Amino acid sequence: MKKPIITALSAAILLALAGCGDKKEAAASSAQQDAVAPVAQTKQVESNTLLEEFKGPYNGVPAFDKVRLADLKPALEIGMAENLQEIDAIANNTQAPTFENTIVALERAGSKLDRVFTYYGIWRSNVSSKEFRDIQKEMAPKLSAFSSKITQNEKLFARVKAVYEGEEYKTLNAEQQRITWLTYNGFARNGATLDNVAKKRYAEINQELAGLHTKFANNVLADEESYVVYLNKDQLSGLPASLVSAAQAAAKDRGKENMYAITNSRSSMDPFLTYSDERELREQVWKNYYNRGGNPGEFDNNPIIKQILTLRHERIQLLGYENYAQWRLEDRMAKTPENAFGLMNKVWPAAIARVKEEVADMQAIADKEDANIKIEPWDYRYYAEKVRKDKYALDSNEVKQYLQLDKLRDAMFYVAGRLFNFEFSEVEAGSVPVFHPDVRVWDVTDKATGKHIGLWYLDPFGRKGKRSGAWATTYRSYTTFDGEKTVLSSNNSNFVKGAEGEATLISWADAETYFHEFGHALHFLAANVAYPTSHSGVRDYTEFQSQLLERWLTTDEVIDQFLVHHKTGEAMPKELVAKIKKSATFNQGFKTTEYLASAIMDMLYHTTDPAKIEPAKFEQEQLSAIGMPSEIVMRHRSTHFGHIFSGEGYSSGYYGYLWAEVLTSDASEAFASAPGGFYDKELADKLVKHLFSVRNAMDPAEAYRLFRGRDAEVNALMRDRGFPVK
Repeated sequence: MKKPIITALSAAILLALAGCGDKKEAAASSAQQDAVAPVAQTKQVESNTLLEEFKGPYNGVPAFDKVRLADLKPALEIGMAENLQEIDAIANNTQAPTFENTIVALERAGSKLDRVFTYYGIWRSNVSSKEFRDIQKEMAPKLSAFSSKITQNEKLFARVKAVYEGEEYKTLNAEQQRITWLTYNGFARNGATLDNVAKKRYAEINQELAGLHTKFANNVLADEESYVVYLNKDQLSGLPASLVSAAQAAAKDRGKENMYAITNSRSSMDPFLTYSDERELREQVWKNYYNRGGNPGEFDNNPIIKQILTLRHERIQLLGYENYAQWRLEDRMAKTPENAFGLMNKVWPAAIARVKEEVADMQAIADKEDANIKIEPWDYRYYAEKVRKDKYALDSNEVKQYLQLDKLRDAMFYVAGRLFNFEFSEVEAGSVPVFHPDVRVWDVTDKATGKHIGLWYLDPFGRKGKRSGAWATTYRSYTTFDGEKTVLSSNNSNFVKGAEGEATLISWADAETYFHEFGHALHFLAANVAYPTSHSGVRDYTEFQSQLLERWLTTDEVIDQFLVHHKTGEAMPKELVAKIKKSATFNQGFKTTEYLASAIMDMLYHTTDPAKIEPAKFEQEQLSAIGMPSEIVMRHRSTHFGHIFSGEGYSSGYYGYLWAEVLTSDASEAFASAPGGFYDKELADKLVKHLFSVRNAMDPAEAYRLFRGRDAEVNALMRDRGFPVK
């Protein structure tokens, strides 16, 4: 997905191509390895598929079946060289700067390199290997240097500035004005106004950071791949059959025929901590997961965090800012670190107060059972589940029997049809190349006209070489400035695949994540903008649309039609539905606190002088200072906080999920009160028109006001989470 020239081509963003979310592993097949991943030992061929225009059906698709990792490095080098030639031609144009010959020319430049980055993102996130990581490590500083050559091109910046400040700007339409400002702002905020000495140092810092971001991410992946807990039959007490089957399959994939593997991923860790009766094993699994990147030795990220923060601080000082967060938030909805802290500090006291209540409930059950323990972090999920059963007679494993991955996918298609008028039809296997046998592809069309909108790729299962989490991305975004280009969108998850012949069952939280990431895909597919830069995101806004889509999971239409038992096919009983809705705010202390702790630490890291920071100690001291409950840890502890240390996409921006949640809660109340509820046609049309189709072609605050008629209200969030409203 092409972004504004500055942010798109900075190595920090290029190395974070993969999108958003949180959730995991199995084994890559030899067929996939042949198709995409290995470094070929044969002689380099003259043609390079990575550089070629997408060919075939649907306006062209990525040639995942033909590309070779051996071609990646030369493709990057050729793509960068040709892009720089395009940049020089724009910068040295003898005609007076205009929107067409400068801004539009920049929008058009780098198309070959964009295609290479499509494949780069797949190798990095979906099918990583040692061979790829070696190339990534070598190329990261080169990509950064390439980016700096553009951002520090004085002639180019002078032309962009002339368009932004010239008379023609006033005659441009709203989208054209916005992308002109985004382009100008990208240059100005990334060193274009510095003197030559400062520019040189700025570029050096970017190169150093690119290497460190890559190393940080690879260290986390190394720990995810290395730490696996193997169980025997005597250690399965409490585990549901679906998890046992999945763990058995995971062990078999790893050559452990008669054992059960709990992998170091959230989708494996989370249910194990929820159900396992083996407290010592829960502690081991918990420590494996939450110590990722923080274990002593080769893959320890603590010193890397220190280096990253130090370099970021030096860089923003060159630009005249006091701290990194001040620079980062200047063009976000929050605008200042103080505003971000203000929102978080309003929610934090209510969150930790709720944790105390939750822990008291759990401790009471533990004491009643004569467990003779104090609730620790590895106990939280286990005893929370007991409280859920005690308070609401709700068994998460019972709910899980109705959450089939395929049925949930059909539910998402249903929602997309009702709100967006989209229809999803799976394409015949083999007609569109994929990078792994697990990947499936759907053709997306307009139900009324039959017009082709785009393709949707789904890569749902975890495996070795795939980064943890869940995310959405695009291989091509919708634009019209150079002929209409349709969308190639992708959702990626790390669900633990069900045993052969059995449905893949997931938790309620994972079902919410599934809908969340599909919300990002709908945001891509619904786009109606002219220029690539209009797809750039405002970080504390881009999560809003995806968070909002989660709300349709609990609508009656979805529950009645798609939440059916995987064996009997019967719909979820009304009494179970009632229990789910009644417990909607259950465990909000845990969920809010673990997230907010990460968001607050992100902001503290980027508003504190790095000279005063020793990461492990700093994390402990700062969390203690804000009253972090001892029974919970950050959702992303510092040493595996890839959102902020494996790139800069979320740095000083992790608070954005909460900022977006305010919009989500407020918009959700609009649907709840609409005559047609969550499927109200008039409101759905406004949703698509003002909040999905415009992408970043309009200021997000203005777009939300067009939808809601006013700004969002923070109290909607407090009501949503069952917290007191003051």
